[in-house]
Amino acid sequence: MLSLETKRWIIATLSFFLLLALLIVGYIEGKKQIPGTKPKIVISDDNKKCIECHSQPSNARTAVQQWKESVHAIKGVGCLECHQADPSDIDAFDHYTYTIATIVSPKDCSRCHKKEFAEFQRSHHAQGGKILGSLDNVLAEVVEGSMMHGNAAAVSGCKQCHGSVVKFLRDDEGNIKKDRNGIPMIDPKTWPNTGIGRVNPDGSLGSCAACHNRHYFSVAQAREPDDCGKCHLGPDHPQYEIYRESKHGINFIAHKNEMNLDKRPWIVGVDYISAPTCATCHMSATPNQDVTHDVGERISWTLRPPISERIDAKDIKEGKDTIPWQKRRENMQDVCFQCHSRQFVQSFYKQYDDVVFLYNDKFGRPSTNIMKKMKQVGLITADTQFDEEIEWTYFLLWHHEGRRARMGAAMMGPDFTQWHGMYEVAERFYLEFVPQVKEIIAQAKREGKFAAARQVEKLLDETLNSDMHKWFIGKMSPEEKAARLKALQEFKKRYAGE
Repeated sequence: MLSLETKRWIIATLSFFLLLALLIVGYIEGKKQIPGTKPKIVISDDNKKCIECHSQPSNARTAVQQWKESVHAIKGVGCLECHQADPSDIDAFDHYTYTIATIVSPKDCSRCHKKEFAEFQRSHHAQGGKILGSLDNVLAEVVEGSMMHGNAAAVSGCKQCHGSVVKFLRDDEGNIKKDRNGIPMIDPKTWPNTGIGRVNPDGSLGSCAACHNRHYFSVAQAREPDDCGKCHLGPDHPQYEIYRESKHGINFIAHKNEMNLDKRPWIVGVDYISAPTCATCHMSATPNQDVTHDVGERISWTLRPPISERIDAKDIKEGKDTIPWQKRRENMQDVCFQCHSRQFVQSFYKQYDDVVFLYNDKFGRPSTNIMKKMKQVGLITADTQFDEEIEWTYFLLWHHEGRRARMGAAMMGPDFTQWHGMYEVAERFYLEFVPQVKEIIAQAKREGKFAAARQVEKLLDETLNSDMHKWFIGKMSPEEKAARLKALQEFKKRYAGE
């Protein structure tokens, strides 16, 4: 039997552990946010000065109000943590005893987000500014625009998504101009701009605000398909419209309130089950993969050029180390497997690949080869773009309709694959491109350019006499004719009662 003294020690020990447990639970619960209340924000004395001034009307006060709602505010990441600059920075200026810069670049964000910065800088997004000087840019700057008007179409169009090269106004001696407050004057042709491939004064590429709009800097917003829809839409890259047409988009819209878009971490199949968003497939975490800001790590085809190629092909040609397209496809399929069976995913990729091969082999490669041959032999100009009708026809065939077909197949958008895609590619090829090539050949013969005309005519004849185009010149094989007739008869029997 226990002595009285022993019992007292046992009771005292149990009481101590009970009290300790209560204190621990109380501490944990005290740390929790009470439902309906906002977490406390952290404002340093230095940032308090910025906030007091910029909380005044007509002084960007909503920037402060938005920041107060952000995770940055809770973590104590304020104005100076982002805008502080080194006196040697080209865009630095003194502002009420602080040295700051107007533009916050990805390099600035890397003070805290090193991994994200490194991933983004090697990504396709970061290279978005390379469009400057491309065929698209010729349209915006020359065909649509004018140097006399500051390339307005490109400045307010292309560059707002792809990014500008940020420059400063300079005086006759080449010095950066400053306003009356001593702030460097950024060239208005290059900023405001949050293009994904913007070239910043510090040499870094991109703008984090392209996806994480300032000053909320919201991950929930970046996970929204609408966020990507600013740039990924329209006749030449309608990913946003395709997504909304797909089962993925339909499910997202129907179950958006179940998506936990603001959750950290945000893992498909764990934190949400209703639908993937753009971020899910291209960036966000799975049970087997971490978040990535390199949007090319899960893409196996490039669907942008006249002829699609594997995503690693360009790097291989240039001798660069790169992730093989097969590994990238495995990465994407890992996302798919969180919702779909292996057979489903592999069969989808077979369908997708077949559309790309069809477009490439039947329309993309033949039309490109014919265009190259006509330029090579001098039947169309090689040094001026869009000065001939066939250049517009060819551009629309691959840049608009061809992309829509391929992207529709990639993202399960059947209407974009068919009626906005392959149908319009075929119509453009047979009813515009081929007749225009024939007219160019005829005109060349009228001008006595027989050798050049024969080369192009030979290539066109080879194309139209190939198995995929024989039908157009009345040379469909008897077997295929019989198969088409049988299909027509069965259709009439099913639907017309004949």
